[in-house]
Amino acid sequence: MASASSPSLQLRSLELPLPPSHRRRTHSSITSFVSHSSNPPSSMAKTPLRQSGVSPQFPLSSRLELGNGFFTAHSLLNDFSVEDNRVEDDSPTAEVKSCVWNWRGYSIRYQCSGNGGPALVLIHGFGANSDHWRKNIPVLAKSHRVYSIDLIGYGYSDKPNPHEFGGDPFYTFETWAAQIIDFCHEVVKDRAFFICNSIGGVVGLQAAIMEPDICRGIVLLNISLRMLHIKKQPWYGRPLIRSFQNLLRNTAIGKFFFRAVATPESVRSILCQCYHDPSQVTDELVEKILQPGLEPGAADVFLEFICYSGGPLPEELLPQVKCPVLVAWGDKDPWEPIELGREFRNFDSVEDFVVLPNVGHCPQDEAPQLVNPLVESFVARHDISFAATT
Repeated sequence: MASASSPSLQLRSLELPLPPSHRRRTHSSITSFVSHSSNPPSSMAKTPLRQSGVSPQFPLSSRLELGNGFFTAHSLLNDFSVEDNRVEDDSPTAEVKSCVWNWRGYSIRYQCSGNGGPALVLIHGFGANSDHWRKNIPVLAKSHRVYSIDLIGYGYSDKPNPHEFGGDPFYTFETWAAQIIDFCHEVVKDRAFFICNSIGGVVGLQAAIMEPDICRGIVLLNISLRMLHIKKQPWYGRPLIRSFQNLLRNTAIGKFFFRAVATPESVRSILCQCYHDPSQVTDELVEKILQPGLEPGAADVFLEFICYSGGPLPEELLPQVKCPVLVAWGDKDPWEPIELGREFRNFDSVEDFVVLPNVGHCPQDEAPQLVNPLVESFVARHDISFAATT
């Protein structure tokens, strides 16, 4: 967080109409920090904390409100972070259906909910599946058509053996992007907003580049920085990395490693590393992540991807994206450092960089009360902009 004397401070305010379901709320406020440049106007800087509605632990921060149908942000600081204080919407949740889609001869599991509004496609991260959005789908579906997909190789989608494709890697961001594009054409039958976590963010960006007309906007939640990418390793270490990858992929050592990871104890331990609040790592979550990983073929997919050190980097994709992008980051992510993620603010396609305080690598599951309204406001803004131009 920048100091109050930073030269990169600026006042910014934003008012966004929200879907009708939110207009029933009597009050909702989120204390926040927002990133931009130049100094704040003196009138705002002198506003008493109590009068401005800012929590004392966040001096000179900004305020976001969800009330009377509007999302309002006044930013003063270098990053935009949110703290939820909302009254929960008690309207009935939408029914969530689990379906199967045939893609190029493979069975793909997806979940869907909602009867109207803009289409959202939720894209999970490595080792996860569409159940990782179980706290988001029924809430977002009150005013959107929501689709959450299991990428091929993950969840309850088919897991073709990567060795059957010869020397060409199958589990790549191009493969998954093609899956998302076809899914939008054949199932969603509409342009969609992509809401992505971890490596799902790279998938969403790749899809938006391969077919720009299919994507209306992207929300990136702790996108994978791909720190193990071959380009990010010193030249002298690259031969060793390739040798280790071949060892995992082509010998019994890899299967032994997978069996050690694919246990309830190991999955819980890994999740407790990437979730800042360990109380969110429930038995239900462990089961949702682990069970699909015990299906035939899951070990080969797991080993293939952890040995995949090529393909695109997010910093290579963002300059090519034509649609608006919002980047949100749990600031306690131990795997994808927020200090590196902040660099994404410099790309023209990125509208805002939002800090989610005291949240780890999977904000959509650990802090859905922060993520859901953030998604709703982003979609509402660009849905109105789209309608105005059509």
